Amino acid sequence: MTNKANKAISTWLFIGAFLVAAIVITGGITRLTNSGLSMVTWEPISGIIPPLNVEDWQREFNNYKTSPEFQLKNRNFDLEDFKSIFWWEYIHRAFARIIGLVFIFPFLFFLFTKKLKNKSLMKHLIIIFLLGGFQGFLGWFMVSSGLVDKPHVNHYRLASHLMAALTLFGYIIWVALQLRFADTKTNADSNVQIRKLLRTSMIFIIIQIVYGAFMAGLKAGYMFPSFPKMGDSWFPVSLHYAFMEEGMLGLIENPMLVQFMHRWIPLFIIIIAGILLFKTEAKSKNINVQQRRIIRVLNFMVLIQIILGVYTILFSVPITLGVLHQFGAVILFAINLLALFYFRKKNIFDLEN
Repeated sequence: MTNKANKAISTWLFIGAFLVAAIVITGGITRLTNSGLSMVTWEPISGIIPPLNVEDWQREFNNYKTSPEFQLKNRNFDLEDFKSIFWWEYIHRAFARIIGLVFIFPFLFFLFTKKLKNKSLMKHLIIIFLLGGFQGFLGWFMVSSGLVDKPHVNHYRLASHLMAALTLFGYIIWVALQLRFADTKTNADSNVQIRKLLRTSMIFIIIQIVYGAFMAGLKAGYMFPSFPKMGDSWFPVSLHYAFMEEGMLGLIENPMLVQFMHRWIPLFIIIIAGILLFKTEAKSKNINVQQRRIIRVLNFMVLIQIILGVYTILFSVPITLGVLHQFGAVILFAINLLALFYFRKKNIFDLEN
């Protein structure tokens, strides 16, 4: 059985993964409330202290006045308007610092109490810290792209920031699962096809999430508020001209073509999920109850996420639906990852040594 130290460490990691997922959602709220460019300086240490008096607020507001967002979009803002967009970005950045502390202090406790003797585990924890630091850098790298000449962030940087967060989230969960269930065995030899399908579905889920970030960065979600057709057509003339003019590059840079891709990639995901459901339900000998259940949950979440996406488009990306849709993407990613764990070939590393 997994020892108490491993259980404690895995619990710490699961909490950390939950906080990373939460900050992804906070980032979505920040973006949807147009708050992401309200803080134009990056102060990793002193930035934890919010404005405490009128002078502090005026200084922050004066900094904001130098940004393209104020000069090109929000010149009518007064101090109270600025406060309304400041807080979500401040909460997002403060949350990131809190997550850093949640990782550092328990790590030091486990280290000094000699509960981190396993070299393999230490290597993976170091990778987690490096990913976390890189994620913080990407956050500022993303924001800085909207502080030069255009009042919006680069959609490639936005996608990189989101995917770095999901990579960190997924890596933490995988290490925690390996640690908590290091002694469990798998019926690996008989599930080769299912593992391949799960890997394929994960690839499409990741591509879809990247396109979701492109949608956000390019404001593509506000175009064609209809479904399943885009306006009056399945493939409007404007999309045809855009593709003819821009070619394959338009599929990742033109807002109309990006929305088209984001609409139809889920078709591949739901087909793969359906095949997984059929295969796991048809096999009775080599599929256990836990494995069958996770594939059912995966199919259910795919349907929920598609429904959320459709309504988000139909209502032109209201904040509530937009946040729920982003949260659904994180949940779907986690469920597919958990399914991969249940059908894994073997433990990646031996944490019992």
